[in-house]
Formats: sequence, C-alpha cells, structure tokens
Amino acid sequence: MLPVKQFVEFIEQQKLFGKSDKVLAALSGGMDSVLMVHLLKTAGFNFGIAHCNFQLRGPESTGDEVFCRQLAAQLDVPFHLVHFNTAEEASRRKISVQMAARELRYQWFEDIRYSGGYHAIALAHHQNDTIETILLNLTRGTGIAGLHGILPKSGHLVRPLLFLSRDEIQKLIADNNVGWVEDSSNTSVKYARNKLRLEVIPALKELNPGLEKTFEDNLQNFRELEILLEEKLQELHSSILTNNGGEIQIAISEIKKLKPQRLLLFKLLQPYGFNETTVDDVLASLDKHSGRRFESSSHQLVLDREKLILTQKASGEQGAVTIHSTDHSVVYGNYKLTLLHDDSALIVKDNPLSVSVDADKVQFPLTVRSWQQSDFFYPFGMKVRKKLSDFFINQKVPLHVKADIPLLINGNEEIIWAAGHRLDNRYRVTENTKKVIIFELFKI
Repeated sequence: MLPVKQFVEFIEQQKLFGKSDKVLAALSGGMDSVLMVHLLKTAGFNFGIAHCNFQLRGPESTGDEVFCRQLAAQLDVPFHLVHFNTAEEASRRKISVQMAARELRYQWFEDIRYSGGYHAIALAHHQNDTIETILLNLTRGTGIAGLHGILPKSGHLVRPLLFLSRDEIQKLIADNNVGWVEDSSNTSVKYARNKLRLEVIPALKELNPGLEKTFEDNLQNFRELEILLEEKLQELHSSILTNNGGEIQIAISEIKKLKPQRLLLFKLLQPYGFNETTVDDVLASLDKHSGRRFESSSHQLVLDREKLILTQKASGEQGAVTIHSTDHSVVYGNYKLTLLHDDSALIVKDNPLSVSVDADKVQFPLTVRSWQQSDFFYPFGMKVRKKLSDFFINQKVPLHVKADIPLLINGNEEIIWAAGHRLDNRYRVTENTKKVIIFELFKI
C-alpha cells in the first residue's frame, strides 16, 4: 500500500502545491520518480510527465523513453519528451556531461512549465539525496547555506518525496510490485555522488543505522541557523551599508564591531562576488594605509581612510578618445566633453567642470584618456611640477574615482586639464592670451 496520506500531508505542510494546481513531474524511469508519479496519481493530483532522453546510453536510453511513455499512457496523463545531444553540448561549452545534462534538463522543464501552464515542477529527491548533497558540499567547501541540503521547495521546483529514505522507497516499490528501469550509470563510482551513495554512506550507516533521521534533525537546525543569519544580515545592510551616489560605503569602525567579524563581512560582500580569501585580506588591511584595492569579477572594494568603498567595475577599460580641431564635442565613458572657441580672453570662474585654455598653446589633435602612473603636470597656481598621483592624494580623491577622471592631453603629450579638478598652469589664460578654448565636462 502506498503512503498516500503521508505524501499529501508533507505536500501540505511544506506548501509545495495545492489540489487544484497543475504539476509537471520529472520522470527518468528510476524507482524514485516512478514512485512519485504513482503517488501523484493515487492522491488525485492534476499532473503531466516530462522525460529527457540525453542520448548517452544508446539502447538503454531508448528503453527508458519507451517505459516512461507507456507509464504516462497507463496513468492517462500528458507526456512531454525531449531529445538532447548532451555529449556535443558538453564539448561545445567545455563543461562536464553531468553539468550539461543538468542545465539542459532544468531549462527545458522551465520552458514546459511556462508553456504548459504548470504551477510547479516535481522532482523525486529523497532524504538520502540530501545527505549526499551535504557531504559533497562539505568535501568541496561550503557555508551554512550548503548545510541545509536540498530544500522541499525552491522557486517552482518542489520535492514531495523528501519525507522518505532510499530504503523506504525500495521497500515500497517491492511491496507494491511497481515496475521501473535501472540506469546502469548509477553503479559507476567514477561519479562523486555515486561513490558517496555506494561506498561512503553505507560505511556511515554502519556507525549510525539511523543516519537519515540524524541528518534530518540536523538539517532543521541548520535551516533555522540560516534564517537567523539572514535576519542579522538584513539588519546590517540597513544599518552599516550606506549608498552614496552609486557607491556603497562601510565604515571601518562598524566592521570592527562585527561579531563574528569574518563571517558577517564575508556574507555582506559575497553578493558582490568576493570570496573568503579576499575578505581575509580586507580584514588584515583595515589598520594600514588607505588606497588598497580588492577586486571581484564584478566589483571593486577600496580602502579609503575611515571607510570601505564598494563600486561596480566598468564593463571594460575605457579607451582613449581623439579630439580634432573641428570637433564640438566628444564622449568619453560616462562623460561628454564640449569645446567652444572664443576670440577673447574669457575666463570661466566658479565652475570646476568648465575651464578656459589659452588657444594658442593648444596643439590638435588632443586626447582624452585616464591617468597613468607616470603622469605629472603643473597644477594651476604652481610653478613646480607634481606627480598626478600625489596631487590626487593631496586632494583626497578616492582611488576608484581617480581611475574614472578624464585627462585632457595636448598634442605634445602634456596634460592640459585633470577634468573637474585642476587646470595645468602652463595653459592658463594670461594677459598675453588673445583667444581661448572653453572646455566643459558633463556627466551622461
């Protein structure tokens, strides 16, 4: 007799789907998914079956397809089928066959769910699958999220068999004389999950025959700890992370108050692509000189005196832009630079984004580019040259901002203007100036 009552109770307790919801059941032909569709049918749920033929096991794959099609007809439910050239897809994308099969499978399930009007996708994971997942995560390295195992519900994915162990499923299949097909690849220990299933978990069960129950109890604790951590992180997000003109700032004094410091800072920075090693480097640098930069694939973190500044990295390094004498404006990154020729010695005042330059000293073509380590200029009002990097430090320009400042370069390769900051003294308007070029910078 099938455990229909426990099955329905688990679905209701976990709020997986309702009686009136339409469910797409993933069926491989193995005993787990076969038991699941029989339970769905006996319990009276409205469902359809989806089967993927990955074309990896020759006649065996064809046999699985035939079995699943016949079972769908026997249960009188809709049947969805797809054929994947999995090996070719894995080779093309340079990923493992297992990874290619997983991604193809889940994307197709979602396509069918959407086009077929299904509310949920039912997968036949059970308690032992959760144990295997946790052990894999621990072996490869994981945080708290990796310890909660396979969740009963994740988006549209639901797992209504998580109340059963593998031994219980095998007994139910045998007692009810339910037919199923065996995947021969399940007996190969070249796959990590199979090695755990066939060698590691049996050894652990010798030490603890009630392994599944022990893990289930631990999982509940881990899930509640994860909820507690998430609530703490939400509190920290609103209290110590401040958004200032597109950049996120975190006061170093607040970081020093965090307990546990490493875990909380890592979880705050993890959504921006930073790993634990980088967080260790950040913590080791908090009391050192400012200017240190730390990067992830998508963001950069700059140590700037009393705070950390987090910004998104540009999509690509901005190349230099050429300005010809006939140009009226050019675009450089997120900026627009305009030129206005004036036959007078007009001086622009009180606007740091606009500057008057002695036209007779300008040699076209000009260039707009970012700063370089060797750059120097003569800051307006000074007769001695200064390294641009030192000027930026004295002006307390953050490192991540410095890289974004457009430099206007003369045809003789001298800096005319660190745009928005300081004109080079050699290009200032003097009593001998007859005409000027007015440059103005706009953020776009």
